[in-house]
Amino acid sequence: MTPSPSINVIIPAYNEEQSIAQVVRDIPAGFVADVIVVNNNSTDSTAEVAAAAGATVLHEPNPGYGNACLKGIAYAAAKPAESRPDIIVFLDGDYSDYPEEMVQLVQPIVQGQVDMVIGSRAQGQRESGSMMPQQIFGNWLATTLIRFLYGARFTDLGPFRAIRMDTLLSLGMRDRNYGWTVEMQAKAAKQKVKYTELPVSYRRRIGVSKVSGTVKGTVMAGYKIILTIFRYL
Repeated sequence: MTPSPSINVIIPAYNEEQSIAQVVRDIPAGFVADVIVVNNNSTDSTAEVAAAAGATVLHEPNPGYGNACLKGIAYAAAKPAESRPDIIVFLDGDYSDYPEEMVQLVQPIVQGQVDMVIGSRAQGQRESGSMMPQQIFGNWLATTLIRFLYGARFTDLGPFRAIRMDTLLSLGMRDRNYGWTVEMQAKAAKQKVKYTELPVSYRRRIGVSKVSGTVKGTVMAGYKIILTIFRYL
């Protein structure tokens, strides 16, 4: 019998003390070898709450979603061979995603069909108000550009995703903030990584979004996403 692949989850978290415990606890018991919460310069009790919920907590003082993800990847990659993960799942810390859906999310990878799976909120069930109009438009614009420029058909840049560890490392991820998810998809498309999308559910986050919840965050994220798409052509 083929052994089950080892799965690690990376959760970037900035001031998510109200939600992070629920996120960690909703990850299916026994399904994941290590839940890694990267405390990204939080000023609240995110780190303490995450640790109490059973997560491995890393600290990344430099703000930025990409910085937190890179910290988690470096930690996972540095593990001894016997505990090094085969698959990395990325998940947000605001409880907008449904952690229990990762069982279905990773199946195409486990079955050897693809190397990357994007959880598509566009294809799944979204709670009313869970995505702002600017997010929906931004996703449409970015995925349309990727289709025309890279030939890859995505419907979302959603944060909930799974990827083989070796594939992830081969992408040479560099973005340190808003362009993280689109960088992964653009580079995967350019390198002809086998991918698929699966519908995922999405609900209103706990707390206020640091990106779509502010005008500055929305503008900066939109600018960086478009810039990143053209950068890796």
